[in-house]
Amino acid sequence: MEHEKLTRLLIAFYEKFSSWEHGVVKESGLTLPQMHTLEILGADGDLRMTELAARMGVTTGSLTVLVDRLERGGFVARRPHETDRRSIRVGLTPEGERLFTEHHALHEKLTSEILCDLSPEEAEQFAGMLERITACL
Repeated sequence: MEHEKLTRLLIAFYEKFSSWEHGVVKESGLTLPQMHTLEILGADGDLRMTELAARMGVTTGSLTVLVDRLERGGFVARRPHETDRRSIRVGLTPEGERLFTEHHALHEKLTSEILCDLSPEEAEQFAGMLERITACL
């Protein structure tokens, strides 16, 4: 496949995926970064602020502002770390868990739609390729 064609396909996929994501997040009343924070915490459980910032690719200063807003909204709570008094862990509240569960179900539906024309073998290959591509970024 020519490089230019792949570039166009990647851009088209990104635009469709991004448009879908903005649409479903907009319905929640949260921003995209706020929803991504809930997604990470929902998938991984409570995390230290430094761990969460690293997972999101943001500074701890930016994350602090984001977590402040989510905490005021009742979606996350800060908790002292069990063994390190200097660390704070962030986790979902029941309301945050509810939003994560709803959003995750939409992601599961989208995944099913993306895989609808792929055989089980092709789906496995696709997953393997995504893992390798993601590792390069």
